[in-house]
Amino acid sequence: QVQLMEAGGGQVQAGGPLSLSCAASTPIGSPNTMEWHRQAPGKQRELVASITRAGSTTYADSVKGRFSVSRANFRNTAWLQMNSLKQADTGVYYCALYRVGGPYWGQGTQVTVSS
Repeated sequence: QVQLMEAGGGQVQAGGPLSLSCAASTPIGSPNTMEWHRQAPGKQRELVASITRAGSTTYADSVKGRFSVSRANFRNTAWLQMNSLKQADTGVYYCALYRVGGPYWGQGTQVTVSS
């Protein structure tokens, strides 16, 4: 069983940056894709960004040009760098690992963007 641990959430002013990390408890094997999702109050969870083991990335239209997803396979870790944050980015951010036997989800980390 793979456990994912997110870190780096918090409160930031609009326009500021924040970086999240997601560390897996064990080597996660191949193939796999790591994803970042978020859930705003009263809204459904949505996919924000994804990255394959090979490094191919996708982004939601709402975050393109502002967010960047990366990973280090040897560290079983992924990151989400968030720049130019907006109040609309507020929510609980979850990382997810898609691979055989998954998906596996982290517990989530709160991101609050204030005006």
